[in-house]
Amino acid sequence: MTARWDEAIPVSVTPTISAEKAVVLRLVSLNDPCVTTLFLTVGLPGAGKTTTARQLAKEHRALRLTPDEWMIPLFGEPEANGKRDVLEGRLLWLGLEALRVGTNVVLDFGCWSRDERSAIRWLVEAEGASCLLVYLPVDPETQSARITHRQSTAPEQTFPMSEADLSHWRTVFEEPDAAKLDGHEVGGPPPGWSGWLDWAADRWPSLA
Repeated sequence: MTARWDEAIPVSVTPTISAEKAVVLRLVSLNDPCVTTLFLTVGLPGAGKTTTARQLAKEHRALRLTPDEWMIPLFGEPEANGKRDVLEGRLLWLGLEALRVGTNVVLDFGCWSRDERSAIRWLVEAEGASCLLVYLPVDPETQSARITHRQSTAPEQTFPMSEADLSHWRTVFEEPDAAKLDGHEVGGPPPGWSGWLDWAADRWPSLA
């Protein structure tokens, strides 16, 4: 199956984040534009990823997989000594299983690194499905205000985040670059890895 990244497409998302736009990078099949789709939300905390994921799931009759909604009820915290990587691996596995039986998926992971996004894109393509990357940028002021509001109104659905945390996370987040992605096939994995499947199984130990 021949596939490519379409250009970045600004699209309106939900009324709660109407002041911003989501940047969409669509992987389409040139042979069959109606293949099953995995939507991958990308962005920092407070960007509106889960709000957008809920809307996408409703509009596209998709299975939504949001790790935070599992981590906090199961373990009482968002990381829990590496358990998040294990959980994300099983959610990713479940998402791929859903694609195989013709169900659209919204993977609400955040995916801060380019390697994570490339690995997921490769896994999705390997299933003959389409990957739609939905990037939600957010400025520091809006991000801080949203997180403060969430912590005051629904503390059981979130976890403490300091201004220092938010500043640090911005330095490690690798913003998607539409110009570099447009028209390019998925590149190879980082040095030392035989393929993206091996890289992904190491990043998300419970995937394989």
